[in-house]
Amino acid sequence: MNLYAPLRGAGIRVKDIAPDYSRLVVEMPLTRRNKNAVGTQFGGSLYAMADPFYMLLLMQRLGSHYLVWDQEATIRFVAPGKGLVRGVYSITEAQLSEIKAQAASGAKVLYTFHAQITHADGSVVAEVHKVLYIRLKPEFRPVTSPSVSS
Repeated sequence: MNLYAPLRGAGIRVKDIAPDYSRLVVEMPLTRRNKNAVGTQFGGSLYAMADPFYMLLLMQRLGSHYLVWDQEATIRFVAPGKGLVRGVYSITEAQLSEIKAQAASGAKVLYTFHAQITHADGSVVAEVHKVLYIRLKPEFRPVTSPSVSS
């Protein structure tokens, strides 16, 4: 991931990935590559810190029987990023179980994840909400029998 050009270009680095893909940590220092006109972190770079990670984590956690796509995202800028910022993205066992239960029928699931991007001292720079589309792939969906009318 650290070689992926959109992340690398902004100075975003994946610092840690849990072996079971339940948690991922990214950091971005303030540099000339991600500084905006007023000398703080560019909003697009802050969003790039969150953009792919829930989808990638969930794809790993669910396995190859599921389709996982980004559906929607919002970011709310709370304070200017003035130095090193960090994003921690996690998917709990409870969330994973809930998603699997909702997707078991073969219907689509829209699931919202929430995260914060913070300074090193824990103060919030931005709040991110990611909505993912999750569905069993067609070949793994339950077979539905045609309705019979009398």
